[in-house]
Amino acid sequence: MEFIKTLWKNKKLAWQLGRNDFKNRFANTSLGTIWGFLSPFIFMITYVIVFQYIFVTPGPDNAPYVVWFMPGMAMWMCLNDGVIGASNAIRGYSYLVKKVVFPVDIIPVISLIANAFVAVFLFIIAIVVCSIFGYVPNVLQLIYVIFAAYCFLIAITRFTSALSTLVPDFSNLLGIIMQLFFWFTPVVWNLNMIATHQTITKVIQCIPFTYLVTAFRNCFMEGNIVTQGHGIYTIIFWVITITMFVWGNYIFKKSKKDFADVL
Repeated sequence: MEFIKTLWKNKKLAWQLGRNDFKNRFANTSLGTIWGFLSPFIFMITYVIVFQYIFVTPGPDNAPYVVWFMPGMAMWMCLNDGVIGASNAIRGYSYLVKKVVFPVDIIPVISLIANAFVAVFLFIIAIVVCSIFGYVPNVLQLIYVIFAAYCFLIAITRFTSALSTLVPDFSNLLGIIMQLFFWFTPVVWNLNMIATHQTITKVIQCIPFTYLVTAFRNCFMEGNIVTQGHGIYTIIFWVITITMFVWGNYIFKKSKKDFADVL
């Protein structure tokens, strides 16, 4: 497809701009890019301290809460920051859209690359902490889930980035939608809590955010949503992702000629 060709052709440019984007976010601070890693790390550690050592909350199957929590939260923060950041990227790079001939299609990907530095850091922290507790990840499944996560992010932000550019209010609405997804996705709560409501459980498991958070968590713990039920949730995930990409790509391609006029 045209988008994939454009992205491949400009992969070095996207990488360079993504790296510079991440550095420039903290250019005027003393600690620089350290702030980008410190803030989410402190956020995750605070949750761990509160639930692991103050409330003494056990994880599923007698696993330490930290082993259950950190992988799920790391994946959610990757997804949330990716969606919000990439959706607002075109407005952030408005000078490129308006003043020079630039491959607009890769701008959301630039934001995903910038946010990936923190995401990879959180993934590494989760791997190290879980390994310390004796829960070593399945490497192949880990690679698959991260690959699936970024395929989904590219697919969904093809649509959300176009809509956020044309309709500024959508950015605020998207923030609210992501907050709702946070609570409907089993990030800080366990799916076993609603096991008696089988229909609701199955619907929630079909949500791509749930699939990715659970699949990443399963890399460290028992259970595997990737192959569960003959891989039905994997099939549903990829059908949703591919459909969203095709639809979002159509919307983006149709709308990008108007970006310069609204910025």
